[in-house]
Amino acid sequence: MLGGINNALFLSSFGGFFAVGILALILRWAFARGKSVIERTPNVGGEDDYGALVAVASPSNHIAGEILRLKLEQAKIKATLTQTSDGPRIFVFARDEKIARAILKS
Repeated sequence: MLGGINNALFLSSFGGFFAVGILALILRWAFARGKSVIERTPNVGGEDDYGALVAVASPSNHIAGEILRLKLEQAKIKATLTQTSDGPRIFVFARDEKIARAILKS
C-alpha cells in the first residue's frame, strides 16, 4: 500500500480503461468512411475495364449468358459472366480466347 491506496485495485481499474480505449480505436477504424473492411458496391465498367480478361460473347440476357458460361466450364475453360455498361458479357483469359470462341461457335 502506498499512502493508504490499494495499488492492485488502482492498477486494475486503469487496465479496464486501457481495454475500453483499445476497443474504441478498433471500432473507430472498422467504421471509418473509406477505410471500412466491408465490401463496397461494385462499379459497372465497359468491356475494356477488366484487365487481363477478354470478352468472347455478348449474350442478350443473363440466362443465355449462364448457359454459355457453363458450356465453357464443361470444356475446362475458366469463364466469368458479368454485367458491363454495354450489357452482359462473358470474359475469359487472353490465352483461352481462341479456344473459347471456337467452343461457343460449335
